[in-house]
Amino acid sequence: MTDPLFLANLEGVKPGDLVTLDGSEGRHAAMVRRIRAGEMVLLSDGAGLAVRGQVVVAAKDSVDVRVSEPLSRRPPALRTVAVQALAKGERSDIAVEAMTEQGVDEIIAWQASRSIVRWQNKAEKGLTKWRSAAIAATKQSRRFRIPQVAYATTDEIVARVRDADLALVLHEDAEQPLSALSLPAQGECLFIIGPEGGISPDETEAFRAAGAKLVSVADAVLRASTAGVVALAQVQALSAVSGSAASGLHAAPGN
Repeated sequence: MTDPLFLANLEGVKPGDLVTLDGSEGRHAAMVRRIRAGEMVLLSDGAGLAVRGQVVVAAKDSVDVRVSEPLSRRPPALRTVAVQALAKGERSDIAVEAMTEQGVDEIIAWQASRSIVRWQNKAEKGLTKWRSAAIAATKQSRRFRIPQVAYATTDEIVARVRDADLALVLHEDAEQPLSALSLPAQGECLFIIGPEGGISPDETEAFRAAGAKLVSVADAVLRASTAGVVALAQVQALSAVSGSAASGLHAAPGN
């Protein structure tokens, strides 16, 4: 079984150092996961830095880890950004969790005109929930980077579309499949997922005018919680073929 991952402050940490995992992460490790002395764990700062080490002391609400080796995963040359329209029920949480596990770099919450869910003045509460889901999925999938999670208006997303190296709108009426595209070797690929009622014609036109391409990712009409994961997988597959995918887990160079 893969070593469990916990979040910790790793600034200046090197092999041989002792790291105390306390606070909420320490309680989770000691009380929920029941980590015991002698077990191996992964610690990450959530920004790409990680270490592997052995638990030497397991207290009631903390664990002490002796670092054995630093680890890293090189970030992909092509950064992926998912603009996820607010969806009803648990659909948004499912989308955030799945795309995080799949390796998305950034998730932007978007209140589309046809979104049933309305955040309005509750954006911070909604973002807190999305960020918690992203953190949990990061730990579950043993990622070393927590995806950025932010909120943006339609006008702000239009601006991001203009700046992206490739911007896509997932649309059921699109004639071009995403799988037929040529991806840039590096930069930013942004893709927009609409709500249950779809992206409105005005929004679609605004994104197209800013340079986005309309693409399909399946023959069927996918749910708002599914479409982004399918699109992300296709982008990553195309990126891997072009040789710009991220490499796997390895020991940090020079150690």
